[in-house]
Amino acid sequence: MSISAESNTGSDRAGQFKYMEPSSTPSLHRNGKVFTRRDQVGTDDGWNGVELAPVEKPVRDARSLGTSEQQTLVKNGYELVNKPISDLGIDFMDHKTVVADYYPHCASVVREITGASVIASFDHNIRSASGKKSKQKIEGGQQVQGPAHVVHGDYTLTSAPERLRKLAQMPLANDTWRKSDSNSPLLDATQVEQAISDGRFAIINVWRNIANEPVARNPMALCDARTVSPEDLVVFEIHYADRIGENYFARPSTKHQWYCYPEMTPDEALLITQWDSAGELARTDGASADSINPDSPCTFSFHTAFEDPTTTDDAPDRWSIEVRCAVLYI
Repeated sequence: MSISAESNTGSDRAGQFKYMEPSSTPSLHRNGKVFTRRDQVGTDDGWNGVELAPVEKPVRDARSLGTSEQQTLVKNGYELVNKPISDLGIDFMDHKTVVADYYPHCASVVREITGASVIASFDHNIRSASGKKSKQKIEGGQQVQGPAHVVHGDYTLTSAPERLRKLAQMPLANDTWRKSDSNSPLLDATQVEQAISDGRFAIINVWRNIANEPVARNPMALCDARTVSPEDLVVFEIHYADRIGENYFARPSTKHQWYCYPEMTPDEALLITQWDSAGELARTDGASADSINPDSPCTFSFHTAFEDPTTTDDAPDRWSIEVRCAVLYI
């Protein structure tokens, strides 16, 4: 049985979301209780300690917002920009082409929006429900993943700086940015330590529809970062062969406000803050949950694919790519 949605208004739609059970114990740091093991092609070997509950939430059409309500990367944790790529001619099912041609484009977009001095694209996933079902594999890369139908953030207090430090070391087996003609660290170790210790760093996703048709099935929903509190968070550990990553899963909260950009086209890029060290949660380790500075950048935005009740039975499958970018403000 799903938990009922709050009342809808205006252009809201009632989406169904998968949260952790309300009784789940919140956690900000790794404890070995909620985890999965993932192989080199990106497949999970079951989830341990994860109990999900379906929750209906109103999802507001972000395209319908007035000028004063426009969502931004700094304020809300996400931002939609118009950035066509048709002239790049990228084959998204070829790993080397994506790394060589699309990674630099994503870094350029993030640099333009953030103004940061150092940007490095380092990881990506292709997602499609049909591609996942047929076990389709990217040439030279991972298998196609399914849309992620669980409310989550990609990094934590521990894993965000940890990931940056790994990018300043020699690449490992699961590092998708590795290229056959380059086997050196992606980031400068001195710059990384400077950004972590007394500067600012971020990890930002560039999410894009790569199908010809606008997104209709399994669209992306984004939670306004200003409506998330530390007690909503549950650490989810991802055990790779050579490292442990972490996500934050979410306990349900009536405060969470969700938005989407209906019918995204390939000309649009959705930037999502996965972590910003200047955010209140990152700077205070969750200690000031009741005194968030509204002028501070947000730490991260929860996001998820969701079931949109307005989707028609004949709607095309969603094919999307997300590229993670390391951002150093130094």
